[in-house]
Formats: sequence, C-alpha cells, structure tokens
Amino acid sequence: VQLVESGGGLVQTGDSLRLSCAASSGGNLDRYHMAWFRQAPGKDREFVGAITWSGRKTGYGDSVKGRFTISHGNAKNMVYLQMDNLKPEDTAVYYCATVHWDGDEIWNEPDEYDYWGQGTQVTVSS
Repeated sequence: VQLVESGGGLVQTGDSLRLSCAASSGGNLDRYHMAWFRQAPGKDREFVGAITWSGRKTGYGDSVKGRFTISHGNAKNMVYLQMDNLKPEDTAVYYCATVHWDGDEIWNEPDEYDYWGQGTQVTVSS
C-alpha cells in the first residue's frame, strides 16, 4: 500500500488547513483502518486521529479534540484531516498511516500501523 499526503503549508494562528491522504495498492483497499500522526522536532510521534474502515467511528488525540476532524472521501482510498483553529504547537510533520483491519476500535499507537506516507509539513506561525 502506498500513501501520499498533501495539503501542508505555512499558516497563521487561528487559520484552517485540510490535509489529504491518497492510498493505492495493487489490490482492494477495502477494510483499511486509517490514521493521522504528527511529529515535531525532538518529540515522539503523536496520535492525531483515526477512522475505522466503515467510517462509523473516529477518535482523536487530546490535544486536537474539538479542532480537527478526520473523514473519508467518497472512495475509501482517500482520507482527510480538517484542521481548524490552528496553534503554533500544531507545527509538525503530519503522516498518514494505515493497517488492514476491519474492527471498530480506534488504534492510536504507531506500532499498530503497517504503512506510512512520507509526511507533509505544517507550520503555524504566532
């Protein structure tokens, strides 16, 4: 599975940004659990949000709850991260990740994911 993120950039405090992740493979992409993580310089990779393959359940990290929204596109090979009310502490490289799993629990640990994109930089100026 290949994942390609896009949509990062430089914004100001309070602005919004939408990240996109396009997934592709040689086979069916059904039943893939998808997530966003981020990593700031000198820090561990942090869970941002995830969505079950069915789309029925989403989960978020505490630092982004109420500000970020994860969703599928019309086709489940696309996932989006809508980021509102951005803060300087949101500055990081954002990664899309996925794993083939059809359960309804939210997975929030990096080790639980098998495939990763190359990341997209988000910088929020104060």
